[in-house]
Amino acid sequence: MRILALVPGGIGDQILFFPTIEDLKKAHPDAQIDVVVEPRAKGAYRVSKFVNDTILFDFKGSNSLADFGNLLGVIRDREYDVALTLGRRRSVGFLLWLSGIPTRIGYGTESTSKLFLTQTVPLNSDQYAATMYHDLLKGLGIDTPTPELAVSVPTKDLEWADSERKRLGIQNGGYVVIHGGASELSQQKGIDKIYPVESWQAVLQDFQQRQPELPIVLITGPDDEAISSSYPQGVVSALTQTVPKLKVTSPDNIGQLVAMIAGASLMLCTDSAPMHLAIAAQTYTLALFGPTDPDKLLPQSERVLGIKSPTGKMADILPQTILDRVWGG
Repeated sequence: MRILALVPGGIGDQILFFPTIEDLKKAHPDAQIDVVVEPRAKGAYRVSKFVNDTILFDFKGSNSLADFGNLLGVIRDREYDVALTLGRRRSVGFLLWLSGIPTRIGYGTESTSKLFLTQTVPLNSDQYAATMYHDLLKGLGIDTPTPELAVSVPTKDLEWADSERKRLGIQNGGYVVIHGGASELSQQKGIDKIYPVESWQAVLQDFQQRQPELPIVLITGPDDEAISSSYPQGVVSALTQTVPKLKVTSPDNIGQLVAMIAGASLMLCTDSAPMHLAIAAQTYTLALFGPTDPDKLLPQSERVLGIKSPTGKMADILPQTILDRVWGG
């Protein structure tokens, strides 16, 4: 069996789709599973062991008929048996209909014409996003609980992280990881996901006063558009000057990023792709939310805690609120 999944969105959306791919593979162990993803999100599949191939297509771009034609040609050539789509535009349904794929599954919404899909499932967007994605499997008769997020990190990335921890002097014992960045797309859209530098300073200084021997690692993120850190060099300098023992690391890819996060005892972050990676790595995670809804982006887990701004603005999350949650105040 050959299965195709169309997964628009960034790195975080791909990670949230991993449980769906996992259960697809469990139900059809011999299936080849390919995904159509935006170029900015391709890196996510470095830490997936269930996907055979990634096909690049900019769902949000100004695509010409030639662009759609090229994608259609690739899909038709591979003769898929099943297609799942998270996309709800009529154009996506029409593309799948033209592809001739026998089983085409998507959400039954007004914007997705049921004429183009062979199976539709109800769209319940008032739940954890990974579960919302997993609901698509009901179109294949798979109605199982949504697995936890999970990733598979390449050995060479684990080895890099071991070497990096030695470089930072934290090979023995736990450490805290800080990631305050957000995707470039969220910044372009004006979505408030950046916590002020001054507030981070207050949080980190309190950490060092309470536990001066606890290593704190600032992750600036891989140098790619998808999960690049929002810290310009000047901000990194500001943090290292006011938090003298702060350590800084810059993983080159998502595998290295996950490996560094997995070794931490705590991840402090904003709503971002690294947040989902921390959850998948089963690292205790405390995430900050401005306008976005933590109930839709975080699982119910004792290892995960979201702090929602009372006003919807990240700057209005008080450092003391974070510290109270960390220290149990």
